Amino acid sequence: MPPHANWYERVLLPRLLDLACGTRPVRRQRAKVVPQAEGEVLEVGIGTGLNLPFYDRARVRRIVGVDPALQMHPLALRRVAATGISVELVGLSAERLPLQDLSFDTVVCTYALCSIPDAPAALAEVRRVLRPGGRLLFCEHGRAPDESVRRWQHRLQPLWGPLAGGCRLDVDVPALLAAAGFDAAVESRYLPGPRFASYHYWGVATVAAPGSGAATR
Repeated sequence: MPPHANWYERVLLPRLLDLACGTRPVRRQRAKVVPQAEGEVLEVGIGTGLNLPFYDRARVRRIVGVDPALQMHPLALRRVAATGISVELVGLSAERLPLQDLSFDTVVCTYALCSIPDAPAALAEVRRVLRPGGRLLFCEHGRAPDESVRRWQHRLQPLWGPLAGGCRLDVDVPALLAAAGFDAAVESRYLPGPRFASYHYWGVATVAAPGSGAATR
């Protein structure tokens, strides 16, 4: 959290995000991907820990949760005790992870790519720390397929971003993953909610093989 953060950013925003990202439709999205995590797990943008109840403690040895928004960590800590899994919270940005190469079996990223200032750099770091055969599990909201909705995403972004912690409404998730060198099996559709913020992507991505057509970095 920047030193100039105001009361809204320090106190109110973490609770608003916890509510908005904890709705029933969003919990159902988390339940589709998070239980697939196994082994040593890195969670990018752990936030208030909303994914923690969905991890399978029989499959996961340890979770390292990265998020620079330190104001989120107290809410996350309340959920850590109930996981039955070793969880370490790291208050640093995903664009420069203080972690060894090839050190994680799974990376989980849910509703985080929209607010990471340099998402391509973060995904490059994800590639670096994933072990061979490792997987990136993701669910995100982003760019709508309908032109009329995309126009509203563009119009609302200047207001939405500051109110929602830097969230971007129109992230093209499949293109972002491909450009970062991932092969992704992506599903997408509208979920209940305002259409400008309710087109969701989810799936599993692996590091693309050389010559597969995905961009490398």
